[in-house]
Amino acid sequence: MSRVETIGPHTLYLGDCREILPTLGKVDAVVTDPPYGIGFAGQPTKWQRRAGQQAEEWDNAVADVDLTAFGHNQIIWGGNYYRLPAARGWLSWFKPDAPPSMGHFELAWTSIDTTAKQISCSIGATNAERVGHPAQKPLAVMRWCVSMLYDARTILDPFMGSGTTGVACVKLGRKFTGIEIEPKYFDIACRRIEQAMAQPDLFVTTPEPKPEQLSLLGAAE
Repeated sequence: MSRVETIGPHTLYLGDCREILPTLGKVDAVVTDPPYGIGFAGQPTKWQRRAGQQAEEWDNAVADVDLTAFGHNQIIWGGNYYRLPAARGWLSWFKPDAPPSMGHFELAWTSIDTTAKQISCSIGATNAERVGHPAQKPLAVMRWCVSMLYDARTILDPFMGSGTTGVACVKLGRKFTGIEIEPKYFDIACRRIEQAMAQPDLFVTTPEPKPEQLSLLGAAE
């Protein structure tokens, strides 16, 4: 039985997303950074080892789940490692200070019908955000992603990790649902989202419902 935490309008599930996803309704968008299957988590850098990071196995294979089935739109980091439909709205995170041993950019597949776009975000500049997850994305990158989905009110991350997507959703006034299978990262995500809720951004406006969402809301009432 999965553990469920409700933090304001946001819902976080501890468990296997393959079991939990079929129990959830469809959301406006899936924004996620799933395992790439490249074994990155099993190869901590010397700096990560000094910080106590241990090798983990979750990145040894790509996720066995259809990430396009649960949202009207999707942003999937590492989508170049998955079999996904042809798309033109790819996103790129350029890392200006990446060492030679690290990829200098990462790609996200999206269902958004737009031109390809890139954000430049320093790795070193986000060191203060790090909470112990070996593949943690910078908050600025995930805020950038969520902000592109300008009319999406509900966001789902089936591979929540340490909760960066959730923090971005809180900051941008979106309703977040997250799933994480590893208890230690789930607890970190809960704490980060609680902290984000306690420090909301000013002047953030939640997107208005689409016409079809309004009709559904009326039917539910």
